[in-house]
Amino acid sequence: MSSLICGSLAYDNIMQYDGRFADALLADQLHKINVSFLVPSMRREFGGCAGNIAYNLKLLGGEPVIMATVGLDSAPYLERFAELGISAKCIRVIDASFTAQCFITTDAGGNQITAFHPGAMTYSHENKVADAGAVKFSIVAPDGRDGMLQHAEQSASLNIPLIFDPGQGMPMFNGDELKHFIDLATYVAVNDYEAELLTARTGLSLDQIAQRVSALIVTRGELGAEIYADGKKIDIPCVPAAQIADPTGCGDAFRAGMLHGLTNDFDWATTGRLASLMGSIKIASQGPQNHAPSKAEIEEQFHQAFGYRFG
Repeated sequence: MSSLICGSLAYDNIMQYDGRFADALLADQLHKINVSFLVPSMRREFGGCAGNIAYNLKLLGGEPVIMATVGLDSAPYLERFAELGISAKCIRVIDASFTAQCFITTDAGGNQITAFHPGAMTYSHENKVADAGAVKFSIVAPDGRDGMLQHAEQSASLNIPLIFDPGQGMPMFNGDELKHFIDLATYVAVNDYEAELLTARTGLSLDQIAQRVSALIVTRGELGAEIYADGKKIDIPCVPAAQIADPTGCGDAFRAGMLHGLTNDFDWATTGRLASLMGSIKIASQGPQNHAPSKAEIEEQFHQAFGYRFG
């Protein structure tokens, strides 16, 4: 059965500056910066949380349905979904806007300057969860503020089990709003930094949040993950990656593994391990959607890592 992925679709424009930003900036002139950086290399990646989650879920043989808004420049992304066999029936095109875009320039020292244009993402509230039809789960990932609130409320009103994945969208909400999300959710998924921010803003401890949902999932990078469910904490190990190429989209890959486990009624240990493996597979590849293992290859990597099969 399908999973509804509510979240952003975006283009990531990634540029490399061979020098160092600091060499072009004068400490006593920062109030009137006017600089230009020559970037000999540039690449454009398909991104956005909804796109990344859906891509990884499709690798696992899942049936993602994306609910998102894109702009007048969205044709390449929509063509990609058609080629991948990912449903675009709930993707709305906003003709007066550009698709959300991130512009990232990295210098020789690893420092980054990033600009983000939300574009069509700000119209995400125009989509309605009911239009997706029958789905087994929904996930509300970072998106337009109003869209996140409404899609969570609509999922709950339709009795669709909801994963709340605030991600980088968390700063848009105050403590009461985040508590509202938690009360609407069946599951909450955050990384370790987001977990600290969530507890600080809501005044709730991790244990208290876990008591309000069926499961709380906290990812901790190379330390693996923790799943608070059924009154206990399940430690999920990190799967060593073939190489560390690019962490962008690893959290989304993890969530796709989690969705696949939930959809197929895996136990939490297996669900968490599959999610961990998906993050490991992603980090070995540049860009959020360029890794392309077959489902059989994912199953074999899982067997090698954990000694049993999830399929």
